[in-house]
Amino acid sequence: MNNETITKINSYLSFNLGEEEFAVNVSKVLNILEMLKITEVPKAPEYMKGVINLRGTVLPVVDTRVKFGMTPTEYTSNTCIVVMEIEMDNDTVQVGTLVDSVQAVLELEDSQILPPPNIGTNFKSEFIYGMVKVDEKFIMLLDMEKVFSVDEISSVKEKIKKGEVKIEEKEKVIEKKKVKKSKK
Repeated sequence: MNNETITKINSYLSFNLGEEEFAVNVSKVLNILEMLKITEVPKAPEYMKGVINLRGTVLPVVDTRVKFGMTPTEYTSNTCIVVMEIEMDNDTVQVGTLVDSVQAVLELEDSQILPPPNIGTNFKSEFIYGMVKVDEKFIMLLDMEKVFSVDEISSVKEKIKKGEVKIEEKEKVIEKKKVKKSKK
């Protein structure tokens, strides 16, 4: 088969934030989690909701709506955490992003992707590397590496390190209570 006749197809996970639909390349998505208890990290940036324990790893959770200048996420039965892997300065960081609901996995050809808008959007267009029209609506394709700056990722990492001790201490206290109860 001639390489020129092969059409490149990309998979994207689409999700809602408010009334808008966004999508990210599935290569950035590690997991989709139901809502979990989020532990707040003191003095964290406004968009950082806190951290969760994901299989023994402390994972920062970001309110994507706040990051995009929208009202904070209101938790519903559809609200979930999309765990994404973001590359920054040759370092890979995992971040949980709150979304209102996950919609679908879209298979898109490069020819379907339109350039991002120059004006007229409520969101910083540098986050958007393209748009696609599906069923008479536009879906904005996000460049996750541009959603967070290097300084923000460093700040989140530092807050996790500071907050990690508190999370471990809380888990130890809970474990001690369980042991005491089981001895009774």
